Amino acid sequence: MFTREVTLEVILPANIEKSFAAMVNWPAQSDWMLGTKVWLSAGDGQSVGSEITALTGIGSKLGLLDTMRITNWEPPKLVEVLHVGKILKGVGIFKLEPISDNQTKFIWYESVWLPFGIFGLFGWWLIKPGFVYGVRKSLKKFSSTL
Repeated sequence: MFTREVTLEVILPANIEKSFAAMVNWPAQSDWMLGTKVWLSAGDGQSVGSEITALTGIGSKLGLLDTMRITNWEPPKLVEVLHVGKILKGVGIFKLEPISDNQTKFIWYESVWLPFGIFGLFGWWLIKPGFVYGVRKSLKKFSSTL
């Protein structure tokens, strides 16, 4: 199995507490995540073991279903998730670092475990530019909502 990593950052115009509250407002991610509907699927969404599900794609039924389980919860600086879906597996880390009283660095990290052996690796090289573009655009939109 191959693993690939992506790290992206954005500066948020808010303090770390406000940034964290907005970051973990899971349903509101639907407003800023490009082509994605996000909902809480188990637990309270604010603790280890809770699950969040996201559907990224075209329309409301065609896309990639991504189920994530919170594995580390350290407000207001860190949330780690394990992607536990049928296709998408790996680790996601959402980390906040204070810059000043009204600025926070948001670091989005993904370590994706690619299915299908060498074919998955080839597929990753095809979809990576679109994935990075989508997350980068989403983070910029998130920043503008604060």
